[in-house]
Amino acid sequence: MKREFHTFSPDETRRVAQEFAVQLKRGDIVTLFGELGSGKTQFVKGICDAFGATSVATSPTFVLFNSYNGYDAEGKPLSIFHFDLYRITSNLELYDIGYEEFFYDDGISCVEWAENLGGLLPHRRYDVMLKLGDNENERFINIQLQEQ
Repeated sequence: MKREFHTFSPDETRRVAQEFAVQLKRGDIVTLFGELGSGKTQFVKGICDAFGATSVATSPTFVLFNSYNGYDAEGKPLSIFHFDLYRITSNLELYDIGYEEFFYDDGISCVEWAENLGGLLPHRRYDVMLKLGDNENERFINIQLQEQ
């Protein structure tokens, strides 16, 4: 599965994420790649919106991760874990925050700067690549399921 999108505003980027989120199930991991300002947090906001999260997703750069409460398609509580690994410098830091408890929980994990996971990158995941366009709010989004 590989899908490509072209958006022209943060709202459009969030809408793409909302539409994508329909296929997510408990335990899924969404890894986000892209330079600063490419829309990674907007994409996570869209996923949170799709699950009716009770608080607005913000970039957890300084706290490493946030947790949001939403609901699945059956109305059952669902946790959405939002990681920002921009400041991670070693796998030891990931072990210290107990990343495995969240990645392999029955919630949905969204990981910004996923390249910093290195060898800890989950084998089954959705990779979301975001690239800046020529215009200020233009983005190119590529979503691909990885099953290694």
